[in-house]
Amino acid sequence: MLNTLNPCRLFIMGASGSGTTTLGRAIANEWAVPHADADDYFWRPTSPPYRDKRAPSERISLMREVFLPRSAWVFSGSIMGWGEELVENIDAVVFLTLDPASRMSRLEARETVRWREQAMIGRVEDASNEEFLSWARGYDDPDFAGRNRRRHDQWLARLSCPVLRLDSSRPVDHLVHAVTSRSITDQSPTI
Repeated sequence: MLNTLNPCRLFIMGASGSGTTTLGRAIANEWAVPHADADDYFWRPTSPPYRDKRAPSERISLMREVFLPRSAWVFSGSIMGWGEELVENIDAVVFLTLDPASRMSRLEARETVRWREQAMIGRVEDASNEEFLSWARGYDDPDFAGRNRRRHDQWLARLSCPVLRLDSSRPVDHLVHAVTSRSITDQSPTI
């Protein structure tokens, strides 16, 4: 009989555009537990969004107050570089990967929609859009100064909890099944 992963404190991470938020929402829905994204805590609510960062101590404090005390949740995004003290709250990690061309295609499509939405309300900022896409392209460069694949792999290697690596080119329902059908003790390879 297959021992499945019960609702727990699950962290889903990967490069921008790899589908961490989409998978996070789907698993949270499957488990009927709360989902939050790192951006919910990293950025203050602004219009247009993603302009005003919260201080790291404020992010942690807000998460400890609102989200972390629960016995099960799904959290997506990145805490590397600001949320190390949250690691003790994580039961398991899913690391999503996606080939760079597909990932950038997803991001460009998403940013086009965001740009159009902002244009409709008169808040178009082409420079910030291109700046974000340029930053996102750097992920696969091991020498990139920002968040990158090499740093993610190093960070994951230091964790004591189980890490499941998944190729996010597969349909979301397949990824949900791949996560929820695993034992929390699995140290599974990329599938």
